[in-house]
Amino acid sequence: MGYLNNGFDESQQSDYGAALRNGREILFQGFNWESHKHDWWRNLEKKVPDIAKSGFTSVWLPPASQSFSPEGYLPQNLYSLNSSYGSEHLLKNLLQKLNQHKVRAMADIVINHRVGTTQGHGGMYNRYDGIPLSWNEHAVTSCTGGLGNRSSGANFHGVPNIDHTQNFVRNDLIGWLKWLRGVGFQDFRFDFARGYSAKYVKEYIEGARPIFSVGEYWDPCNYNNNGLDYNQDSHRQRIVNWIDGTGQLSAAFDFTTKGILQEAVKGQFWRLRDRQGKPPGVMGWWPSRAVTFIDNHDTGSTQAHWPFPMNHLMEGYAYILTHPGIPTVFYDHFYDWAGSIHNEIAKLIAIRKEQDIHSRSSIKILEAQPNLYSAIIGDKVCMKIGDGSWCPGGREWTLATSGQRYAVWKK
Repeated sequence: MGYLNNGFDESQQSDYGAALRNGREILFQGFNWESHKHDWWRNLEKKVPDIAKSGFTSVWLPPASQSFSPEGYLPQNLYSLNSSYGSEHLLKNLLQKLNQHKVRAMADIVINHRVGTTQGHGGMYNRYDGIPLSWNEHAVTSCTGGLGNRSSGANFHGVPNIDHTQNFVRNDLIGWLKWLRGVGFQDFRFDFARGYSAKYVKEYIEGARPIFSVGEYWDPCNYNNNGLDYNQDSHRQRIVNWIDGTGQLSAAFDFTTKGILQEAVKGQFWRLRDRQGKPPGVMGWWPSRAVTFIDNHDTGSTQAHWPFPMNHLMEGYAYILTHPGIPTVFYDHFYDWAGSIHNEIAKLIAIRKEQDIHSRSSIKILEAQPNLYSAIIGDKVCMKIGDGSWCPGGREWTLATSGQRYAVWKK
């Protein structure tokens, strides 16, 4: 069942900290909320050559296990890889194609909750008879109808939440995660990471040794009556605390940067410099663990819970693809949007790679006015976004790319 010999650096294959230390990841979210309707594994396999050519190092795939909901986020039989996205056979074809093109596959790990198969204590569907990992009610938290302990995090309502304090649960999950590694997944994305203690994520990473991990620690930004607070330090601190709780083994999605950036592009670019003169998100405090993004299947797509303003999309990508942190590109923007966006994003990725901008690159913010933001990154790239007119002084800078309300120069 293995595609472990993936042609990558063997030292990185066995060293689950190598990708974080290297800091040159560029992630691609390879699905949206509607993907399960479109023969997804087969559809995505056709795009692998372009994904690889564009410079992405890892593709985040939707949850591959059998699920009560077609999108995959209400899992039941974790060991069944026949899902709404396609059969196990088609999934393995996709994993093999990614492997051939030296792009890693990221599994979406949904282990905060699990839909039961049979009724148990209190008449709830909180038993898992008849399928692998046939747990009883003690695997379910007492707050969600089980006989386990109280949850070590937030509750995901309406479905049994897994009790990660139980040794048998953790051992079983580590066994499953190792099995996924053997199937051909090299990276993990932890869904609803607020739902259970970060120390268990540390244990799962140590047990299954993914090459790269990222957690979804999403809670609301700080708002006041006039909208988003300028100071989001307490918000980014909670994400930083979660990363710390994983033993620094996992990165986390930088929801702070997303929340600030999507307000900044509306003519409030002053938001992009904090009181210390640094970027105001997790990127400004711990860039090697900050996975930046513009939208995902929850915030954008057809759910649109917290969407980035469409007409400012390329300003957003010009920011995250030139800046420290680990940038992520969303499927919809790269493949579904009309016009030149695919090529504009690919050009920004090419500049990032050519100029060797990485997660820890230095940054000097030059302007952060209402209608203009500019910065020098790694002393090799200079950029501006916004309506304001600006260009760098000095003959050493040449224009590398530009588009609507953005420009990037290189040395």
